[in-house]
Amino acid sequence: MSDMLSMIRSLGDQMRWSVDLDLEPIPPSEEILVAGMGGSGIAGNYLAAASGTSTARISVHKDYSPLPGWVEAVRPLILAISYSGNTEETLDVADHARSMGLPIATITTGGELGRQSDEQGWPGVRVPSGLQPRAALGYLAGAAVRLAGASGVVGDLRRDLTESAGLADEAVAEGSNAWVAASSVSDALVGRIVIVYGGGPVSGTVAGRWKTQINENAKTPAWASLLPELDHNELVGWEAMPGSTLDRLGIVSLADRSDHPRVGLRRRLSASLTEGAVPWVGKISSWGESPLARLISLTTVGDLTSWMLARRAGIDPVPVATIEKLKQLLVED
Repeated sequence: MSDMLSMIRSLGDQMRWSVDLDLEPIPPSEEILVAGMGGSGIAGNYLAAASGTSTARISVHKDYSPLPGWVEAVRPLILAISYSGNTEETLDVADHARSMGLPIATITTGGELGRQSDEQGWPGVRVPSGLQPRAALGYLAGAAVRLAGASGVVGDLRRDLTESAGLADEAVAEGSNAWVAASSVSDALVGRIVIVYGGGPVSGTVAGRWKTQINENAKTPAWASLLPELDHNELVGWEAMPGSTLDRLGIVSLADRSDHPRVGLRRRLSASLTEGAVPWVGKISSWGESPLARLISLTTVGDLTSWMLARRAGIDPVPVATIEKLKQLLVED
């Protein structure tokens, strides 16, 4: 248990590490397409949300090749992110991008992607190894922010990284406001399937992070949905089995000042219409100045919540044996 908590608490140091990176020259670009999966690929989502109101174009591809049709005409920088360096989907995309003659940069600890980077002369960042990919978010997202800045797609966000690092340090300390919020939410979610609602570029991105952290750390079913879209479908999904959903599920909503004002109204009305069938156990609002800092503020509460749920269930949050077994079966097939 303590290993995952120490990884969560290293987030601030990870982001400070990225501030001081000495980057190789990166091809100037107008757009970036990030290729990555799981705990690596979400760094691309954080990069996109951290760009805030920038006119930058950042897309995230979480799949095998082929790449979207617009890539051939736009020819974006392909940023391949794989913590292990051996993610087969990401390697497939890198190979496809190379065949198209697209510019490629990488973020990895090594592995096959690192080998290809060295062989092909692709620029990029080697991040420290020894963590679960999901626990290396600060390294991966920080490196992505720096590479995107070096390419010209976003501005220089080192000040935002520094703010985020300090905020993370404070948030993950026992007794902090984030710790207290996580403790309250995790108490309410014990034994429940977790639903996380977001409603904008920051809160929606972190809702996805909460979902996957609860899956991997607490080994618990969870899903994430976004306002206002969920009001056009999921809202009526609580009507047929209120006896079951009231006892077995729980909703956490995330909010950020970048959410559309009508999203806040929809959140309140949606809760009032469904609370008889599913408990809304808490609302977590972001804090901080920059979009990146606000992303990190919500992230810290979610990461701590997932760790606390694992602790309450007596589960070791670090291993992901079923995922590793699947990877082995894919190699053997």
